[in-house]
Amino acid sequence: MVARALVACTILPLAAQCQNAPSGGPVQPGTKSESSSAGEGAGQPDKRIFGIIPNFRTSPTLEEYKPLSPKEKFKIAGLDAFDRGTIALAAAFAGGGQISNAESGFDQGVAGYARYFGTAYADFLIGDYMTEGVYPTILHQDPRYFRKGRGSGVSRFGYAVGQIFWTHKDSGGTQFNYSEVVGNSTAVAISMAYYPDGRTAANAVTALGTQLAVDTASNILKEFWPDLERKLSKKHRASTDPDGQ
Repeated sequence: MVARALVACTILPLAAQCQNAPSGGPVQPGTKSESSSAGEGAGQPDKRIFGIIPNFRTSPTLEEYKPLSPKEKFKIAGLDAFDRGTIALAAAFAGGGQISNAESGFDQGVAGYARYFGTAYADFLIGDYMTEGVYPTILHQDPRYFRKGRGSGVSRFGYAVGQIFWTHKDSGGTQFNYSEVVGNSTAVAISMAYYPDGRTAANAVTALGTQLAVDTASNILKEFWPDLERKLSKKHRASTDPDGQ
């Protein structure tokens, strides 16, 4: 839980630092964005945020939108699920769980940590496949996060949060994000089989709420990460070049 708290604590500073983004709404299919014209949208976004958080399903814009095939959706799920960043995050979550003794049935020591790690990683793996592969394929929804990239920090913050509950259809247009909500609900239901202290309805609701909150924080990080990365790069260049050249 410590790792989740750290992730959540980063999102508000990100929004505050990006208040001066160019105004405008999200880029629509067939249009050019300012970021694209500047080169940002020409390539793929960073594969990892802060060098660790997987970022494979982020799309810079909705320009020239093309739906994903089922194979491509499962490929994204696999990239996220088996990325070294996901493994590292599972290890961090496991450490937080063991420190707080979140599951009394897991005990302490190396064996206990192994159980915490195994269940934490299973949560990530199952959740990724359910929300990015299985349900997007069945329901013909797009699992990608499309950056808004423009407008005030507040508007972009709201946009990022909204994509948890509202997503794009393969056929165009938008609809309720069943893949996110039902997919995570399915993952939580499956997790009840391997959490000895978590087989109650109340615990299931808490686990679902936590997962949705983590995914919301992830969306916000994806929205603001390019802006923060540019700021960090400028600070790094300034610190290494005292003459400003």
